[in-house]
Amino acid sequence: MRIGQGFDLHKLSTNRDLLIGGIKIPSEKGEVAHSDGDVLIHAIIDAILGSCGAMDIGTLFSDTDPKNKNISSEELLKRTLALYPIEIINLDCTVILQTPKLQEYIIPMKENLSKLLSIDISQIAIKAKTSEKILGELGSGDAIIAQVVILIEEMKELWV
Repeated sequence: MRIGQGFDLHKLSTNRDLLIGGIKIPSEKGEVAHSDGDVLIHAIIDAILGSCGAMDIGTLFSDTDPKNKNISSEELLKRTLALYPIEIINLDCTVILQTPKLQEYIIPMKENLSKLLSIDISQIAIKAKTSEKILGELGSGDAIIAQVVILIEEMKELWV
C-alpha cells in the first residue's frame, strides 16, 4: 500500500464557475485559475501523483502552457490516470469553503468522482467544512481549499 496527500487552494472571484469534484455549484463566486479551477480534482491529482512518487500537478500540467488554459480538471484527471493507472483503495477529501454550504452536493460529487476514478462510491469520503468566518480570505468567502489523502495498492512498475 502507498499513501498520497494532495492540497490545493484557489482565490474566488465573480464571473467564474464554482466547480468542486466536477459538479457545478450555484454560487456568486468561482475559482480563479488557469484551468477550470476545480480545487478538489486538483488535490486528488496531487494525491495520486504523490502516492506514485511523481511530480506535482503544476509540473505535469503547467499554468504557463497555453494548452492548459481553461482545460477541464476532469480531463487533467483522466490524463493523470492514463500516465499512472493505479488501484485506489480509498480517498478521503475535505473541502473548506465559507459559502455556499456544500452538504447537498456531496453525493453528486462522490458519484461523479466514482465514475472518473472507476471506484465504488463507498471508497470516497468528502467532508465540507467552513473556516468559521476566520482566516482572512478563506473566512471572508474569497478562497477555497481542498485536502485529499489517497491509499493505493502498490504497483512497483509505476514508480518514477
